[in-house]
Amino acid sequence: MKAAEIREFSLEDLKEKLDEAIAQHKSLVLTHAVSQLENPIQIREGRKTIARLKTEIKSRELKA
Repeated sequence: MKAAEIREFSLEDLKEKLDEAIAQHKSLVLTHAVSQLENPIQIREGRKTIARLKTEIKSRELKA
């Protein structure tokens, strides 16, 4: 998910997306620990998406 896409969401949507991204990331890490993923780069992309979402949420909270 790109930063430009993230800016279009409302604050509630961002928080929902963050919860989904964290759950998906945990699932990927657990799956990777048990058996090798087909594309392990998904783990890195998930971390970056979580960071982007947290950054946007924090910036909106500071503006308010």
